[in-house]
Amino acid sequence: MTRHAALPRLKSNKVPEVTLYFWVIKVLCTTVGETAADYLNDTVGLGLTRTALVMSVLLVAALVLQFRLRSYVAGVYWVSVVLISIVGTLITDELTDGIGVPLAVTTAVFTVVLAATFVLWYAVERTLSIHTILTTRREGFYWAAVLFTFALGTAAGDLVAERLSLGYPLSVVLFAALIAVVAGARFVLGLNAITAFWIAYILTRPLGASIGDYLSQARKDGGLGLGTTVTSVIFLAVAARPNLGRAGVILGR
Repeated sequence: MTRHAALPRLKSNKVPEVTLYFWVIKVLCTTVGETAADYLNDTVGLGLTRTALVMSVLLVAALVLQFRLRSYVAGVYWVSVVLISIVGTLITDELTDGIGVPLAVTTAVFTVVLAATFVLWYAVERTLSIHTILTTRREGFYWAAVLFTFALGTAAGDLVAERLSLGYPLSVVLFAALIAVVAGARFVLGLNAITAFWIAYILTRPLGASIGDYLSQARKDGGLGLGTTVTSVIFLAVAARPNLGRAGVILGR
C-alpha cells in the first residue's frame, strides 16, 4: 500500500456555513430535541431508559448515513442534530433523574469531558474549525463534541434553572443575553471565532430547551400550555422550511 493510499479520503466539508440560518435552525432543532424527548418519555409513556435506547439506535443509524455521505446534505445533517440533541439531553436526564447524580456534578463532569475532547481533537488535527470537516476522523471529533455540548448544555441549563428558579421566560432572556455577549466579544473585542462558536453552540442548547419548556409546559407550571406534541410539530415545520432566512456568516471562521 502506498503512502498516498493510506491517507484518509478527503470529502467536501460536511458541516454547513455558520450563517444566521444555521443559528436559527440550531435553536429550532434543540427545542424539538427537548420537547420530543418529553413527548416520548411522558406522553407516549416509554420512560426515560427506553426513550434513551430508542433514540440512541436512531442516532446511530443517522450518523452511519451521515458518515457515508461525501458532502453536506442538509436533511441528513439536521436530522442527526435533532437526534443527538435528544440523546445528549437524555444522557444528562438519566444521570440526574435516573441515577441521582447532582446537577453540579454532571455539569462539572461534562465540562471536563468536552474540554478533553477539544484537547484531543486539537492535538491530533491542529484545528477545531468546523469549516475543515474533510475527513472521517475530523467528523468523528466533531460529532463527539456536539454530543457533549448538548449533555453539558442540559446539565448547566437545569442547574441554573433549579438554583435561580428564574422561570421559563427569564431563562430564555438570560441565555439569549449570554449569546449576545459572546457575539459582542467576537465582533467588538476580537474573541477568537472558533472559541466564540463553541461557546455559543453550548448556550443554544439551554436557550432552545427554555423556549420549548415555556411553550409546552402547563400554565400552572409557568408555560403556555401548548403541549409537547404541538410544540414539536410547530418547530419541526419551521425548521424544515427551505427558504428560512440565510444571512451572512455570524461566528465560526
